Amino acid sequence: MRPTASDRLAKLVLGGLGALPAGLQRRLGGKPITIDGQVLYPEVQMALRLLNAMPSSDFSEQPLEAARRTIDSEAYVFGKRLPVDRVEELGIPGPAGPIPARSYRHAHSSDSIGTVAYYHGGGWVLGGLESTDAVCRFIAHHLPVTVVSVDYRLAPEHPFPAGLDDALAAYRWIREQPSLGRTVAVAGDSAGGNFAAVIAQLTKDDTPPDFQLLFFPVTDLAHKSASYAKFAEGFFLTEQQMDWYSERYVPDRGQRTDPRVSPLLAEDVSGLAPAHVAVAGFDVLRDEGIAYARRLQDAGVPTTLQVVTGHIHAFTNTTAASRTGTEAFREAIGFLERGLRAARAGAASVGEPAAED
Repeated sequence: MRPTASDRLAKLVLGGLGALPAGLQRRLGGKPITIDGQVLYPEVQMALRLLNAMPSSDFSEQPLEAARRTIDSEAYVFGKRLPVDRVEELGIPGPAGPIPARSYRHAHSSDSIGTVAYYHGGGWVLGGLESTDAVCRFIAHHLPVTVVSVDYRLAPEHPFPAGLDDALAAYRWIREQPSLGRTVAVAGDSAGGNFAAVIAQLTKDDTPPDFQLLFFPVTDLAHKSASYAKFAEGFFLTEQQMDWYSERYVPDRGQRTDPRVSPLLAEDVSGLAPAHVAVAGFDVLRDEGIAYARRLQDAGVPTTLQVVTGHIHAFTNTTAASRTGTEAFREAIGFLERGLRAARAGAASVGEPAAED
């Protein structure tokens, strides 16, 4: 995607506002917003005040192609394009033809601790390699890993289970590559977090991932938790948008209780890969993400939960404009790093070589 002049200006303005002292951000944002004992971060409230005052950019109110351009534009404006050693375009064999993908390799690849299969957000309807470029770069820049971003098929052209089939095929392909598949984590945000969680369940008995990193994942499309009502509108991701996504991804409501759609509803989640679940405090998806983390913990799965109390959905996409979002993202991938290192150490202890990936 080639950014427009307005995109470049917006990026410059938001970056400048994000660098302001917290006290000044608070004055620009207005009286602190407190819900559930959580206080919206000053920089987030300031940005939301500006966004909510602009003409509607609600994806659910735009033509589909315009919405897809908008999410790429927003990713450029809010994300930072950090340098990595090598970026390579891939074509992964899939059930309906080649799956576009993009790999990001850390500068010190000889010290690699593994590969991360990453699935983008966008409600299964929007997003792609461009919208998640800054996110994947952030991980590959800070950790000695290779990140493979998977551009699965989107609804409504390809409703459930098409995108999931692509996501699973890409994971299995990565596992089969000698240079990639020795230690593999699944990761994703929102709809992509849903895919990562589902893949961890589907592969539990054959080739499970070594770790799962779930950012504000969708875990239950069949029910709406209390956070839907508390954050229905005004905090970036809205209840209306989630309804719009759901209707396009899984138009058959009867399928929404399928664990491949709603991993929280799986009968048994024991024996899954260790996980880190990161959620935003002001997010319609907050409670179902917390519920999934608790479910994993109750089943004996080593799981850590990170609640970024003062932030909103998609804080991983704000590395160019949000100090708190960047700090939370960095904290989350610290758990990923420890999980991959532990997996490699475990493999070495049972006789599998821990040579470079």
